[in-house]
Amino acid sequence: MDPRRFERIDDTCWRYGPEGAMRVPAVIYASETLLRAMDEKVLAQLCNVASLPGIVEAAYAMPDAHWGYGFPIGGVAAFDPDEGGVVSAGGVGFDISCGVRTHLTGLTLKELSPVRERLADELFRAIPAGLGRRGRIRLDDRELDAMMAGGAAWAVAQGWGEKADLARIEDQGCVAGAEPEAVSRRARERQREEMGTLGSGNHYLEVQLVDRIEDEATAHAFGLTEGQVVVTIHCGSRGLGHQIGTDYLREMARAAERHGLRLPERELACAPLRSALGRRYLGAMRAAINCALANRQIVAALARRVFERLFPGIRLPLLFDVSHNTCKEETHEVGGRRQHLFVHRKGATRAFPPGHPAIPEPLRAWGQPVLIGGSMGTGSWVLAGTRVDGVRAFASAVHGAGRAISRREALRRFQGEGVVRQLAERGILVRSVSLRGVAEEAPAAYKDVDAVVEAAHRAGLARKVAHLRPLIVIKG
Repeated sequence: MDPRRFERIDDTCWRYGPEGAMRVPAVIYASETLLRAMDEKVLAQLCNVASLPGIVEAAYAMPDAHWGYGFPIGGVAAFDPDEGGVVSAGGVGFDISCGVRTHLTGLTLKELSPVRERLADELFRAIPAGLGRRGRIRLDDRELDAMMAGGAAWAVAQGWGEKADLARIEDQGCVAGAEPEAVSRRARERQREEMGTLGSGNHYLEVQLVDRIEDEATAHAFGLTEGQVVVTIHCGSRGLGHQIGTDYLREMARAAERHGLRLPERELACAPLRSALGRRYLGAMRAAINCALANRQIVAALARRVFERLFPGIRLPLLFDVSHNTCKEETHEVGGRRQHLFVHRKGATRAFPPGHPAIPEPLRAWGQPVLIGGSMGTGSWVLAGTRVDGVRAFASAVHGAGRAISRREALRRFQGEGVVRQLAERGILVRSVSLRGVAEEAPAAYKDVDAVVEAAHRAGLARKVAHLRPLIVIKG
């Protein structure tokens, strides 16, 4: 993407428009290097988002942004229901509430090394992974309703984890306003046997090493120390979320004309927030958020059981659990006044600043933990919400490295066996049901996560706390 097309606000902020049908400008946070490498479609999609009714302030893209369905992945936009604002299924995405959670182990690499191979094998056996993979849990209709209404709190009540976990999950593990009755029969059937599973694509469970601390005080508050082993889980709402996205995108596209909406493209199908369809989608989407929170809670419990067998007495307390691919009701200051908004974050992480009441104690003074997944070979990051000269992009930050090439191109360039071998030579054990999936997720298929995080840090979206290096990777 040519930087000359933008007004350069500072080293990491680029503004375009508004022009044509745009109601607000498009703003990209990125270094010049990252901006130049971005697909032109990112700007085209941002401009389309900026033309939607009721949008507030700007259509934003994070440093990891790349082309997506409707919204760019790494896209953030907020809508005011009092100004005809809309909710867009494409602005949330298909993998609703895909997210990341990190657990502390207290173990060192020296303690882990003698059982690393065995740990990798047992985690791979204990946690189902892969496209369409079924778990050991089967829910009837009543249990599905309870899960979609209760989220991680439901999972804990079923014996999956500890009540203390809930305080360290967004929305205390259960988002209000879920409407299981707004979820189709097809979506329910797809999820009936998928609880406690990782899925495929970029989803994973990793055992990681904290190999660098950038902010000693915040790391201490988060319970992170250099040389400590942690466990990070990345997965979402599986078939349920995907089907909800599919169902409502079709319905929103058919109903657009009836609602007086002129869509710049079909993929931006949406509905007014105050319409019956908009409210119904929000209810179904919230049910999917709760499904994802419950799913990660169960996967974490399965991982804890493996660690407990190998390290009796170990607890694995939760650092935090964050969600991507959501639309949430939040209050933000816009133009000097507080507004009640619906914030879409597609492939972006909520990053509330220090002191925000939604952050649990004792973390509140330090800002919300922001967990950034990298590729299998490049490492991940823990960041924290920050406030430089005001909260930016509705308190949002990056969610990962962001793809540099498509999955199809990755399959053309890489072989799964070769990727596994190269990572093993670097001390990273990979266990996967699909070598094709490994090739699609090869480290070189992603942007440089360190460059993405540096841009987010410099832009004031979130601040660097600690870098995590992968030791074991479990993938679908």
